[in-house]
Amino acid sequence: MKNHMMQGWRLAIKHFYIVILLFLYQLLWGFFLYRFIDSVVSPLLRRFPDHSPANSAIQLFMSEAQFQIMKTDVLTPYLWLLGGLFAARMLLSPLFNAGLLYSLQHATETEGTQFLQGIRKAWKPVTLLYWIETLLALAPAWWLAPRGLDALLHSRSIGDLLQQLLPAAGGWLIWGILLHLLFLAMQFGATSEKGGSIFQSLGIAIKHLLPFAGLSLLMWAIGSGIGLFVTSFSLVWAGFIALIVHQGYHLVRTLMKVWTLASQYDILRSKEV
Repeated sequence: MKNHMMQGWRLAIKHFYIVILLFLYQLLWGFFLYRFIDSVVSPLLRRFPDHSPANSAIQLFMSEAQFQIMKTDVLTPYLWLLGGLFAARMLLSPLFNAGLLYSLQHATETEGTQFLQGIRKAWKPVTLLYWIETLLALAPAWWLAPRGLDALLHSRSIGDLLQQLLPAAGGWLIWGILLHLLFLAMQFGATSEKGGSIFQSLGIAIKHLLPFAGLSLLMWAIGSGIGLFVTSFSLVWAGFIALIVHQGYHLVRTLMKVWTLASQYDILRSKEV
């Protein structure tokens, strides 16, 4: 496993300019998402009663908000904007994935990385697989969301709520992780330019699921550990330095993502017959 991580690191460093590109993409996405949330939340907060409000004022605020949501179309433009952002994400993310996954497999010392060529050659199958994975990952929400809302409304305590929601949430998380690993293997196959590689890569991932999942979980744990460290540092050493560290973490997180993908590719490649 250590060898796969080291080889993945070499591939990730070779694609550092793509790391910068993905970092800027995530930065812009986060900015527009922040502006969207701010445009929704700030007007509501301005209408909230002043400091130390009476219970009657809070109840009036909640009643007015419920009336506007249920009886008017005040949410319609926000829903359209949110849908547009989601559609843009669904269109752009698989393009970046196609370019990166293709380049990880076809980068050479003489010709360098193949990011743009990967987008041109593999965007169609990668986009299709990305959409299918997203639909399958969200499918349990059709059954879980109403039951989760019912549990939230009728639970007598936090412990009772967690007891009802945690098993379903854990199962959904495992389902999402399994889908991600299997569809990632198929995306590697779709960008390899070999006949039947999608199903061949899927078969390799299923046959060697334990080491493949183990390496993935280890890399995710390392990334989560770095994130916890940065968060703790920001809380303890609040100030300009903490701000720089927090902003720099987003670049580190993007590098970790590319490193993880490169390591996952290396372990699948080593299992090919």
